[in-house]
Amino acid sequence: MTAEDITLALQRIVLQILERNHDAERLAVVGIHTCGVFLAERLVMSMQEMGRAKVDFGTLDITLYRDDWSLVTQNPVVKTTDIGFEVENTKLILVDDVIFSGRTIRAAMDAIIDYGRPDSIQLAALVDRGGRELPIQPDYTGLVTSVRPHERIRVAMQEKDTADEVVIES
Repeated sequence: MTAEDITLALQRIVLQILERNHDAERLAVVGIHTCGVFLAERLVMSMQEMGRAKVDFGTLDITLYRDDWSLVTQNPVVKTTDIGFEVENTKLILVDDVIFSGRTIRAAMDAIIDYGRPDSIQLAALVDRGGRELPIQPDYTGLVTSVRPHERIRVAMQEKDTADEVVIES
C-alpha cells in the first residue's frame, strides 16, 4: 500500500465506523501500541473533521496481557496505556495496524475489560493478513491479503518512519 492507499483506506474505515455508530452517544477509539496508536489518531481526526463532535481517544499497551510475552523476552518493554475516559456505556473501536493470529486483539480486549465494560468492542485493522489462531475478525479493514507463513507485513507510518507504506517482507 502506498501513502495514498493508506489515506483512502482510513477514509473508508471512518465512513463505515460513522455509519454503523451514527446513533452512539459515546464513541471511543483506542489504538494498540505502536502503529495502532497513529492510525487511531488519524481516525479520530477524520471523524471530527466529518462533524462527529465528541470522540474519546486512548492508547493501549497489551505487553503484559499477551499469552506469549515470556517467550519473546524476559524483560518486556512496557509502553503507556492512557484511557482517560469512562469505558462503561461506550462503543469502543480498537485499532491495530495488522491482524494476524488474533492474539494481540484477545490481549487488548482483556486489557480493556480491566477498565470497565463497554457497550461494544469493534475492531479496525489497516491490514488483515489472515492466518487466524483465534476466532476474531475485524469489523473494519483497509486491505485483506494473503501472505506466506514466513512473510511479514511491515507498516511504516510517517509519525515514526519517513513515510506511510505497507510492504511484505520475506
